Amino acid sequence: MLLYLLPLAAYLIGSVSSAIVVSRLFGLKDPRKVGSGNPGATNILRYGGKKAALLTLAGDILKGALPVLAARAFTDDSAILALVMFCAFLGHLFPVFHGFQGGKGVATAFGVLFALNNWVGLALVGTWLAMAVAFRYSSLAAISAALLTPLYVWWLVPGAPFLYATLAMTGLLLWRHRANIGKLLAGKEPKIGK
Repeated sequence: MLLYLLPLAAYLIGSVSSAIVVSRLFGLKDPRKVGSGNPGATNILRYGGKKAALLTLAGDILKGALPVLAARAFTDDSAILALVMFCAFLGHLFPVFHGFQGGKGVATAFGVLFALNNWVGLALVGTWLAMAVAFRYSSLAAISAALLTPLYVWWLVPGAPFLYATLAMTGLLLWRHRANIGKLLAGKEPKIGK
């Protein structure tokens, strides 16, 4: 019975918005009402500074990683682990504690995937960094990493449920970045550091 509660627990952990918690701790405005309106580290960086952004980033990564690590301590069932991954990610996108207004999911997806397989996590970091350094767009780096994630998982992690969960996460990441994709195509997306 405990195994079937793991996905629910993962969703609830994912539903805690690091950006909102950090903004309250730092006395900042609600990230959903300022800047891009996205409760994530990039938006916090733009108006709250590096320290607040780093704490937000760390919180978003941990809330993805911890449920997967905890689930792996109880089971090696790929279907349950894949569901835990997806539910932690889904909690970030649609948090029950914050009116279902969540972030785009990049850092939480990274935490989930790094906890699943360190090599996948490192490949994602490498992809994000390479694209960010080359083009200076955080969103383009995230989109590129998202598009390559299913390939990395297929190559490095045995088990169809992991690939299916990753494909669903990639689809949601792209959907959450649809405004950024439009701005990139129009040449209106702000670069990193602007």
